[in-house]
Amino acid sequence: MAERKRKGLRRKGEFEEILGPAAEVFHPHGMCTTQPVIPTGNVDELLQRMSKTGFQGRKLGESVEIWKRMIRDPDVTILFGLSGAMIPAGMQKVLIEMARRHYMDVVVSTGANIFHDVCEHLGVCHYLGHHHVSDADLYKRGIDRIYDVFAFEEEFRWVDRGFANYAERIAPFRGSSREFLAGFGEWLAGAVPAGESFLSTCVKERIPIFVPALCDSSIGIGALIARRRGVSIDIDQIADTDEVTSIVEEVKKTGVVYLGGGVPKNFIQQTQVIGSIHKKDLGGHDYAIQYTTDSPHWGGLSGCTFDEAISWGKESEHTMQVQVHVDATIALPIVVSALIESGVTRVKKRGLKKKKVVRQGID
Repeated sequence: MAERKRKGLRRKGEFEEILGPAAEVFHPHGMCTTQPVIPTGNVDELLQRMSKTGFQGRKLGESVEIWKRMIRDPDVTILFGLSGAMIPAGMQKVLIEMARRHYMDVVVSTGANIFHDVCEHLGVCHYLGHHHVSDADLYKRGIDRIYDVFAFEEEFRWVDRGFANYAERIAPFRGSSREFLAGFGEWLAGAVPAGESFLSTCVKERIPIFVPALCDSSIGIGALIARRRGVSIDIDQIADTDEVTSIVEEVKKTGVVYLGGGVPKNFIQQTQVIGSIHKKDLGGHDYAIQYTTDSPHWGGLSGCTFDEAISWGKESEHTMQVQVHVDATIALPIVVSALIESGVTRVKKRGLKKKKVVRQGID
């Protein structure tokens, strides 16, 4: 047993006199001690230190290290699942910076996030509100509430009609949500060059965005407005499934990052199952990160562990993975700031490989 430090003790032997002989404990090979966090202004250094602590602080730090590995790995394609009301909550600039730095290669999002993103590009703002308020009074004033964020319903409906008018302009259209949004994002960047959005940035950086439940959003409402006008508009969600699975089938390795869960998470996870059905055993995603506030014992996908996903073949026992139980609006700005401060850079930009997807009735 190594000699113990006796800092602050008045005389030799006082330590043993009070506590007795030091306990003899067998230390298993490879076991490391926790490391107390030292406050610092360097976010990357802070998260590295947190990865040596405990609980969700440790998980948050570990998530940064796994994301760095994905970014540095030349064989990995990173799929990013975006759910929750991230744009109204002020995450737009963080997402834009992620796209510019290619911290992801493919995006699967809820329609609501892309809709709110487009609103911000067009100058339609979200406002600081409060969760203790009369919602009946807000309704009378034409104000929508997203917990403690407010927005004006008529401004949203203006954007709904904008999507309908765009659909009318490109009709007849039948294609994937990726195709529809790529075209809209390109038009948006040209029509409103002074604006900025996650969508327009992804289009510029050639990062595909899929919205597999597009009808469950104001973008879908806009498409319905167009269809009721007699416009031929059809967002082919089966094409979405084929395209995103084709990407996963064609690359060597995949990594996934999920904000929340829901449709974006399952849409990405199921690519592994679809691949196996088509005799392509992909072996599960190689890296996996999730930031969630849900828990597994409710049985929902948003709280489902990556360990459980092994039974489906969506992950493997060798997947480098971590799930952080934290509000994504807390985690994302901190994690992305740490990635930026670390100086980690994307080794390779990736784009869609599959140029043609067969769609029943038009191909």
